[in-house]
Amino acid sequence: MSSLLSADLAAACNALGYFDVKSNKYYADSNTLETVKDLIRYLRRDDESHDIRRQLGESKVLQTDLLPLLKGYWEETDLFDVLLRLIVNLTTPALILWNEELPSEKTVRNYYLQIEGHLQNYKEAFADEAVWAVLSTRLSKILEIEYTLRGDENSLIIERILILIRNILYIPADSMERRPDNDASIHDQVLWALHQSGMLDIILYITSSSTESAYYLHILEILSFMLREQKASELAHAALQRSQTEKVRDEAELLAIRHREINDRQKKAKVFSGTRHSRFGGTFVVKSMKSISDNELIYHKPLSKLDALNFDADKIKPKTAKNRLPIKASQAERRSAFSIRLFLKEFCAEFLNGSYNTLMYHVKDNLVRAKAQAHDESYYLWAMRFFMEFNRCYKFEVKLVSETMSVQSFHYVQQQSEKYFDMISSDKKKLKLWSRRLHLALVAYRELFQTLSAMDRSSDDAVRESSKVIKSNIFYVLEYREFILTLLVTYDELKMSDTYLIDLIETQHIFLRMLETFVKSEGSMIVQGKSKKKGKKKPKKVQSTISSQPQELNLDNMWDEASPQISSILEHGEKLTSDIVPFDATSDVSIDDQKTEAMKNIQRKLRNGEYERGIGLLRASREVWPENDSFGNDNMAPEEEFLALREIFFADLGGECIPFYLRLWRCDNCNLRALLLRRFRFLYALFFSRHLRNAGSISPEVF
Repeated sequence: MSSLLSADLAAACNALGYFDVKSNKYYADSNTLETVKDLIRYLRRDDESHDIRRQLGESKVLQTDLLPLLKGYWEETDLFDVLLRLIVNLTTPALILWNEELPSEKTVRNYYLQIEGHLQNYKEAFADEAVWAVLSTRLSKILEIEYTLRGDENSLIIERILILIRNILYIPADSMERRPDNDASIHDQVLWALHQSGMLDIILYITSSSTESAYYLHILEILSFMLREQKASELAHAALQRSQTEKVRDEAELLAIRHREINDRQKKAKVFSGTRHSRFGGTFVVKSMKSISDNELIYHKPLSKLDALNFDADKIKPKTAKNRLPIKASQAERRSAFSIRLFLKEFCAEFLNGSYNTLMYHVKDNLVRAKAQAHDESYYLWAMRFFMEFNRCYKFEVKLVSETMSVQSFHYVQQQSEKYFDMISSDKKKLKLWSRRLHLALVAYRELFQTLSAMDRSSDDAVRESSKVIKSNIFYVLEYREFILTLLVTYDELKMSDTYLIDLIETQHIFLRMLETFVKSEGSMIVQGKSKKKGKKKPKKVQSTISSQPQELNLDNMWDEASPQISSILEHGEKLTSDIVPFDATSDVSIDDQKTEAMKNIQRKLRNGEYERGIGLLRASREVWPENDSFGNDNMAPEEEFLALREIFFADLGGECIPFYLRLWRCDNCNLRALLLRRFRFLYALFFSRHLRNAGSISPEVF
């Protein structure tokens, strides 16, 4: 049966047409249209082994027949439509054919690798400017028609062309290609053909047009696959001439390769240049090391090889189960050819200026309303991270990324991270997939904080004020504030990769540094606890449960230490700070709440040892709220003011104003504190050990 099918497929491929060498042109047959339709029917009836698809790939029908037909007969509408349908079908990613799961059975896995090899050959054939010129011409003619007058057929053609671009860019690089950095790979050649044919300009037009919002999700996929090998910071710094940093880095890489080759050559020379056999190297006794018996170990090799003494050489290493192996991150970042980086930089800059906010708004709306396909949010998270990093490193302008620089973006990224983390535990068959998406969400979250940090360094007061508003929401809400802490505590080296740990430590460092700066600028940070409903009173028992409240302070001892200094300040009339303003007229907080807050600030400064500022704040508050003598009166004697300060010092004002990490550290549960300490020590030890093994993988600007 398979032989008959192969014969039918061969006959169908031969009936498509022929190539004339003399005229260098492909001529279609009289039955070409029907033959292409037959091939579509064959593919529709393909079985689970995808035998027909594999045979068409082996016959190279796309390279020898379909693409020449497309270039020569693109003006014939009927033939162009069926050719486009067949080409889109043939270039479907292999992973989609197996429902996004890599086959584990040996035979089926070979089928998968065979189809992937055919797709890589297709990608090489599409590195042809003439093919994309035909498609861009047809696409531009359809886009010239008004949106309401196009009809369903033209809309399908637009969608199929975009899906074809997505399919070609999605095809992974061939492992045998082995192109070095600064060299044009097959992927770079396809990008160059897209650029030269004007297809990228059409993509920019679609993203900037609000009437073409139906294709925004396809465009987002195309952008993610187009720029997946690029590093946003290096792309932003690409210039017509190489920078001094690039020159130094390239020279260092060349020197490292040269030294490695010299060392290998010297090792080979030493092996064959010895004049005596190794058994005549001598016999030695190794002190403080016992052999199998109680005698000292006897060593029969030269002393130069003593450091290589190893007792584990002949031991059988225990095998680790597949589900216990740590996940390895697959990073395919590389430096493309110089011309490729230049036009990609220009493309990203134009996209940011004219399309980013509009596209991200519509994509987010589709994701929230569940109008998109499953897992399209991963492309949204990638675009957020990449283009915000590019904007930060190129010419930082907050208005260009204003759509994703908001508290709602923090909430959305955190929501997706929690979803991915739950799916890691529940959907174990797709563990690597969910772990990769969790990593995407983490780097998007880190980029939000780095953009906030860049806003703080801006010369525009409005930008700095916007950053302050966002940080006040992030640092005061419990869920945002302890999100990084949760990720650190729940890290699992079997479910998360090494690069995830590195990015997590970087994010935690940026977060704590910004939190410290924020607390210093504000002077305080109030941590609000959750209010509990009052229930029926129960008989008191011996407290054995974990207390989440901070430890009670020994106020009597603290007052004994503070009272002499407060008395000295009041009696000798030392100069106090007069620039304290306890009341903010522009704030939305009521006057009574600000009054309570001022009282808490006085108490906190007295307990923290800031006696001059505490007394100064008391006198400033007395001028603002003179009624009822809440802060005393202007005619108070030093003794009366001393007693008023003592009452404020011992007063229970409903909660202590301390940072969240101090609240956690002052927890009564010693076991929890010890567990957190062990967890952080383990993570940092793991992080630095892996970082030292792979030096240079962490961003120097973070530390």
